[in-house]
Amino acid sequence: MFGKNRNLTGRVDVDRPNFIFILIDDMGCRDLTCYGSTFYETPNIDRLAAEGMLFTDAYAACPVCSPTRASILTGRYPARVGVTNFIGGHTRGKLVDAPYIDHLPLEEVCLARALKPGGYHAWHVGKWHLGQEAFYPEHHGFDVNVGGCHWGMPEEGYFSPWGMPTLQDGPEGEYLTDRLTDEAIRLIRGKDEDPFFLYLPYYAVHIPIQAKAELVRKYQAKVKEMGLDRVRTFEEGEPFPCEHKKDQRVIRRVVQSDPAYAAMIETLDGNVGRILDTLEETGLAENTVVIFTSDNGGLATAEGSPTCNAPYAEGKGWMYEGGTREPLLVRWPGHVKPGSRCSAPVTSPDFYPTLLEMAGLEPIPEQHCDGMSLVPLLKGGERLEREGIFWHYPHYANQGGTPGSSIRANDYKLIEFFEDGRLELYNLREDPGEKRNLADEMPEVARDLRNRLAAWREEIEAIVPEPNPEFEPGSRA
Repeated sequence: MFGKNRNLTGRVDVDRPNFIFILIDDMGCRDLTCYGSTFYETPNIDRLAAEGMLFTDAYAACPVCSPTRASILTGRYPARVGVTNFIGGHTRGKLVDAPYIDHLPLEEVCLARALKPGGYHAWHVGKWHLGQEAFYPEHHGFDVNVGGCHWGMPEEGYFSPWGMPTLQDGPEGEYLTDRLTDEAIRLIRGKDEDPFFLYLPYYAVHIPIQAKAELVRKYQAKVKEMGLDRVRTFEEGEPFPCEHKKDQRVIRRVVQSDPAYAAMIETLDGNVGRILDTLEETGLAENTVVIFTSDNGGLATAEGSPTCNAPYAEGKGWMYEGGTREPLLVRWPGHVKPGSRCSAPVTSPDFYPTLLEMAGLEPIPEQHCDGMSLVPLLKGGERLEREGIFWHYPHYANQGGTPGSSIRANDYKLIEFFEDGRLELYNLREDPGEKRNLADEMPEVARDLRNRLAAWREEIEAIVPEPNPEFEPGSRA
């Protein structure tokens, strides 16, 4: 049953690995024990790190969700696809919100479709948020779609009934993360001799922050045991720069101590453990690649600010490291050294060519033109020869971030903010918290990176937001 696989031509090939791509929603880089959290408990995900490779400098292609999801599935930067904001999001401030495409275009060769020549079954279980029904996963090459729709979050909450158009309600009170795992396990156990690509984008740990009561009580007690109830939790910041929240202020969490959020993470971790256990029980573990990552940084400055990304600055919705630096774990038995670490900067478009190479399929460079295969790194290489990693987010975020673009080249990162043209330059190796702006001290480096960033925007035809003629100076005060 687990021998050689057939491609669509009927030709028998050498074994192709199965793929399980676990994408978490809004998980910050510091939300796992293996990445330094001392409050959250993630033994199963830590096990994945111990059995595979942990990336220290992995990035989402955008500080909000839909663009990163589009990037993973196309191998392109969000600005090239045209999906630059979370779908449904529109606001303005000093600038007018830049236009963007509100769906994943059918012309894109989605990763699910690209794997078909290798004989892969493609299963989508979880959050989609890449357009209305005409653009659902089944129209992008997925054979199965469980739970994928236009929703960006569980609109009725995490406890059934969910009222979701693509997932039947469970028994009253059934937890959504558990149910999605049940569906994924059912597919794994029912596989035939052909390989599979299971894309498992959980809705957790996105708001609403809802968790099982017994676990919430556990972490309420842990807060007291660790003395976290006696330390400052939040800092009140500046007014929001976007019009629809201009009368509110940014609230920054400065310590991880939210019991409900911790409980959500523990439940998520337990379900990752169930997936790993199922692979062992079915004899599939040795020929299955497991990838674990997130779509943007942790929610640290708004909407309850349930987590803290320190030492990285800010979080979801911001151009700083807290908004885009992600956990990334890859287990590939027989190829990746267990317990290994990689410090090379990598980003969302890289997954597409990586899976193709792992599957022994020909690259599609005209499609995944912004990604680079991670296989050399997974096999022990130290770096990829790339000009840099780019971001373009021409929008105001619900979390306080303002429109801008950025580039990371080696250790340096430059951010260009569109409201005033301000440049911020950081040496991330020496200053991962982005506290010391070097733009004035190192003008030549700043000028070079700005020129490269501008050339990249022109090459991909990125849209830059225009001034808002109705903006009233001083309205943020």
